Amino acid sequence: MSDDAVKIPPAVSDVGGWLDDRFHGANAIRVLMRKVFPDHWSFMLGEIALWSFVILLLTGTYLALFFDPSMAPVVYHGPYTKLDGSTMSEAYQSTLNISFDVRGGLLVRQIHHWAADLFLAAIIAHMLRVFFTGAYRKPREVNWLIGIALFALGTFEGLFGYSLPDDQLSGAGLRIMEGLLQGLPIVGTYVSFFLFGGEFPGSDIIPRLYIIHALLIPGVILALVTAHLFIMFHQKHTQMPGSINTEQNVTGQPFFPYFLLKGQAWFFFIFGALVLLSTFAQINPIWLYGPYTPLAISSASQPDWYMGFLEGALRMMPSWEVNFLGYTLSLSVLIPFALPLGIILIGAALWPFFEQWATGDKAFHHINDRPRNAPVRTAVGAAAMAFYGILWAEGANDVIADKLQVPLYTITWIARVAIFVVPVAAYFMTKRLCLGLQRKDAEILVHGVESGIIQQLPDGEFIEVHTPVTDEERAILESRQVPPALPEPGENGISAPDTKSVMGHARITANRAFTETITIPEERETAMASPPK
Repeated sequence: MSDDAVKIPPAVSDVGGWLDDRFHGANAIRVLMRKVFPDHWSFMLGEIALWSFVILLLTGTYLALFFDPSMAPVVYHGPYTKLDGSTMSEAYQSTLNISFDVRGGLLVRQIHHWAADLFLAAIIAHMLRVFFTGAYRKPREVNWLIGIALFALGTFEGLFGYSLPDDQLSGAGLRIMEGLLQGLPIVGTYVSFFLFGGEFPGSDIIPRLYIIHALLIPGVILALVTAHLFIMFHQKHTQMPGSINTEQNVTGQPFFPYFLLKGQAWFFFIFGALVLLSTFAQINPIWLYGPYTPLAISSASQPDWYMGFLEGALRMMPSWEVNFLGYTLSLSVLIPFALPLGIILIGAALWPFFEQWATGDKAFHHINDRPRNAPVRTAVGAAAMAFYGILWAEGANDVIADKLQVPLYTITWIARVAIFVVPVAAYFMTKRLCLGLQRKDAEILVHGVESGIIQQLPDGEFIEVHTPVTDEERAILESRQVPPALPEPGENGISAPDTKSVMGHARITANRAFTETITIPEERETAMASPPK
């Protein structure tokens, strides 16, 4: 793009000159405006999370003007007559006032809640895209870890946020959180008493959650999002395989005006979609649940969807308690809380380094993989999704049992078995599928693409005409990069020193799995039957 491509108004130019004389930022802004970013639809998933977070900040600020984070008891006399005369906390009363008295309050509440759900959904979708394409590889491991931290913080931020109204549904969630805290060995009871301000429900939990929800976690998320964007800008964005895309270049569109205008349009589209959703789809109607009382529980109580996997783990786990040094360890609470989070978060955090260790690949990667070209990675991702999905579905086992007219414990036992069987089956099925797709790609490279045209040869034989692939298609099909195989123990009669240990044998085994692939043929048929004229 030339300097004359965009005419800058004199007023803007004068202001820019005044600022540059004092801060010398014109050159940095010029570099930013000319920065080229690859253009692919899947790259917009991260922007959905970004703009959802911006909407959360805007709507959360508006709600904070009217919310009273107090658990002091009051008698309600407001516009919702069905609760007139009921005793409730000031937090619940202020939430009712936001919903029925504040102009636009209910709409903003619902936008805030839907935006939180969208924020977590977009983060998960974005992380899946990064994982399956291998965009976390060197040099982007730190940004991958930041993404995992954002997912964890967003999950707890959502939990604390929908607990603030102090209604019957959110109170049930706090009751579960209290049980999880008390399940911590030795210190659990002390931590619970400190956080709740005494015996459950206490008098301090809502004010303290409000501080964490409104000040602490949003500040940390904002800092991590900023770091994520700066690292992405510095390291360049990954790009999809293509005929002109290499590890040394970036092809796409400039930040100004293309991505600047595209980002603005995307923000308004997301905001408009959330407004429409909040207008026509009711979410979290706290006036129907009533104020929280520890003496009651609602049937089919469910947390927001992103907490479903922890809820499912709790429902799936059988009763299990042990005594240790005079302390009772409630493993039926501790394990469902710690194990799924550990498998998902710690496993995801360590995966880039495990893959690098198993393959010995320490090169820089700016071109994404096609999922089929990394069978082990794709299979592990499919197994993790199956693991998460079973836990998530088990979180609604009572609803499933009611709708399907199946005994509740039958659903629970099915989930207990499936949590071990289904992820393993998903791994092997996905790996075989990826290798089958690789075999299909190799066939296309050799024979071309089926044209659907049948041709009769002079000897009477009928064949189908194949057309050669285009240069762009060939570049995509040939983009597979297979990591080199490590030397086998005892190869050439001498064992390498690092293969004699248990870890060395484990690395060789992992390397065999990563290097299993379908070889791309070096010689291709050049004489293809041409369609008749």
